[in-house]
Amino acid sequence: MVVHTLYGALLAVTILPWAGPRRRDLLISHWCRGLLSCLNIRVIVTGTPPDIGCHRTMFIANHISWVDIHALNSIRAVRFIAKAEIRGWPIFGWFAEKVNTLFIERAKRHDTGRIVELASESLLAGDNLCFFPEGTTTDGTHVKPFKSSLLQAAINADAKIWPFSIRYPGMDGNPNTQMAYHDEVTLPESIQRVLAQRAPVVELHFSPPIEAAGHERRALLALARASILGRLDLPG
Repeated sequence: MVVHTLYGALLAVTILPWAGPRRRDLLISHWCRGLLSCLNIRVIVTGTPPDIGCHRTMFIANHISWVDIHALNSIRAVRFIAKAEIRGWPIFGWFAEKVNTLFIERAKRHDTGRIVELASESLLAGDNLCFFPEGTTTDGTHVKPFKSSLLQAAINADAKIWPFSIRYPGMDGNPNTQMAYHDEVTLPESIQRVLAQRAPVVELHFSPPIEAAGHERRALLALARASILGRLDLPG
């Protein structure tokens, strides 16, 4: 894992800044698949996943762990919208900056408008974005209320919304809460918990995309939320 991280740092400073969009996405996906392999995490995909031809799309999902980000990127590299605190994470915060993550100051209400504008421009330029509308992580046994503000970017850009559901099943089929990064658990503690798992699995369930055009923001969020919950069979 250390060697793979150093390899990623080398890519981030020597190749990614000058790579074209397609090569950049392929390199990020390749690195994320390698990281998941180092962690012995198997990704199971159901539904129709996005391919390399997918552009101008905003992915949204429930949020359980930092692994969520790498699991999606291993399938299709995207640009994430994340809380500013992630900048301070060891190693992963630096990587997040290098792959053009949009950081939002959640404590500052006016910052949402700035991010909506930047996200709209990014989608219009053909980027794929992802954000987690719960605004935080859970232990995987429930889904918190969704916040709709950032969906305005997809409406502004006439982009698609692509809901997907994330689940970490245990050996008994119930949610594997040891894979969750939530509450007072620190990042190093979460990494140790993941490494202690015998054969961890993350399931990504991709629902059909939704055209944002013609939808009011809250109605669009309700459609996406219903789609995500429908694949999880969890209280929300």
